Amino acid sequence: MKYTLTFLLCLFFSNLYAQLPKGFVYVKDIIPDLEVELRYFTSNNFVGKPIEGYYSNKLILTEETAKALKLVHEALQENNLCLKVYDGFRPQRAVNQFVKWAKDLNDTINKHTFYPKVKKRNLFKAGYIASSSGHSRGSTVDLTIVDGNTGMPLDMGSLYDFFGQESWVNYKNITERQKANRQLLQTYMLKFGFRNYPKEWWHFTLRAEPFRDTYFDFAIK
Repeated sequence: MKYTLTFLLCLFFSNLYAQLPKGFVYVKDIIPDLEVELRYFTSNNFVGKPIEGYYSNKLILTEETAKALKLVHEALQENNLCLKVYDGFRPQRAVNQFVKWAKDLNDTINKHTFYPKVKKRNLFKAGYIASSSGHSRGSTVDLTIVDGNTGMPLDMGSLYDFFGQESWVNYKNITERQKANRQLLQTYMLKFGFRNYPKEWWHFTLRAEPFRDTYFDFAIK
C-alpha cells in the first residue's frame, strides 16, 4: 500500500501529540501567542547544557494549568503586558540529571552566574536541588512578565533560577521597582488560582493541580 508524503507527515505529527498522557496539553494550542523559552532545552541554565528529556521548546502542562495560565495572560494583555515561560512540565529524568550533576563537585561551569555565593556541596541542604519536583506533576510553571512596548522582561531583581536569597519573593535589598514587579506577578498569578514558592519569585503551582501524587517521565518533543 502506498502513502502520500502529506499523509505520512500528518501521521507522524499526530503520533507526537498522542504521546502526551491524558490530561496534558501543548500550551501553545491554548495560548498561541505565549512566549516560551524553555531554559533546559538550551545551555542557558545552571548546569550549562541542555537537559535530558528536553528535545523541543514546546511547553507542556496539565490542561487545567494551561487554561488558568491563559486567564493570567489575557488579564496582563489588558495592560500591555504578557507572560514569558521558562519551564513547565519537567520529566523525572531531568530531575535525576540535576541530582547527578549536583553530586559532581568539579562541574561548576555556570557557578558564577547562577550560584556564586553557594558552595555546590550545599545545594541539597539548601533545598535548591531535590530528588523530586512539582514540575514533574505537570501543574507547576516558571515564568515572568514581559513589557508589551519593549518586548523585554520586567526587572525582578535577580536572574531566573538564581540560587540565593536574592530570589526570595520578599527579599528586601532590591529596588522599589523590582519589588513592585515581583508583587505584580504575585497578584496576577494568585488571582487566577496559583500559589507561589516563596524562595523563587518565578515559581507557581496551580492550587487545584490534578496529579498531586504522580511524577511523570515522558519526553518533551
